Amino acid sequence: MSTSIKDVAAQAGVSVGTVSNVLNHPARVSPATVKRVQRAIGALGFVRNDAARQLRAGASRTIALIVFDAANPFFTDLARGAEDAASTEGYSVVLANTSESDERESGYLDLFEEQRVRGILISPYGDVEDRLVALKGFGIPSVLVDRVSENEKFSSVSVDDVAGGLIAVEHLLGQGRRKIGFVGGPAGIPQVRDRRHGAEKAVSQTPGAALTVFDTTATTVLEGRRIGEVIVGMAPGERPDALFAANDLVALGLLQALVVSGKLTVPDDIALVGYDDIDFATSAIVPLTSIRQPSALMGETALKLLSDEASDPQLKPQRIIFQPELVIRASA
Repeated sequence: MSTSIKDVAAQAGVSVGTVSNVLNHPARVSPATVKRVQRAIGALGFVRNDAARQLRAGASRTIALIVFDAANPFFTDLARGAEDAASTEGYSVVLANTSESDERESGYLDLFEEQRVRGILISPYGDVEDRLVALKGFGIPSVLVDRVSENEKFSSVSVDDVAGGLIAVEHLLGQGRRKIGFVGGPAGIPQVRDRRHGAEKAVSQTPGAALTVFDTTATTVLEGRRIGEVIVGMAPGERPDALFAANDLVALGLLQALVVSGKLTVPDDIALVGYDDIDFATSAIVPLTSIRQPSALMGETALKLLSDEASDPQLKPQRIIFQPELVIRASA
């Protein structure tokens, strides 16, 4: 049979209220009494039932973080930033990976609604804003991460991806490259779409420049390698002289295919720019030029926004947009 708080109180010779204060507000109890209660807890092997405590208090201390590609180190860094902020706010963070699946995304939203989490940080794959409105009605606020709220009903923390695409391709054009390839997809992912729009804008402003789009089915290394092999097989006159990848994982796949072919060199034959500036970008066989996002800071900022809204549901939604930064290395 499990040990109860009443058992601890009896063992320590204090009231149940005193044990509760030791567990939740130790500053209200004398040091000697705290030690006596702690000895009783140790002797009895008492473990507090935090779920029951939260149920009685009517507020969970768990934040859900839903991302569409946990394999991408960008989201790992973002989660670390959220977790660091959560620890100072008294929350824990549970990570859910939808793997670019609408069905899994919907399932996780169902699960976290049932668990009555304190709030949800989400980098959506599908169109979930109507669902988030319903959750807000149940007292579960949400903050969009790496995505803006189109109808401004929710706070959001993102990066100006159009500007990021513009900066990346302007850098390539500034090196005299004119046949630019954009590699990324699916096009339905807003971040991919915005980065492509930035690339298109840069090309449209440069006479003689052209943009070819190579669609991928996912933003993965394998898809980057697949497109890289296609590019290696193209006739020299048709092949791009520069590539901008929708993220660093795609860029690393492209780099693998180009280098392994033995037919092309980076950046002499084809310059390459990625996006996210993940740790692997620095250690690639040809260090990768990339667009940096402040991923950890984005997670930290989103968690603080969510904490504020959980405490005061009447707060107006905020839209925070960070600016991207070009990090130049050997690939372009």
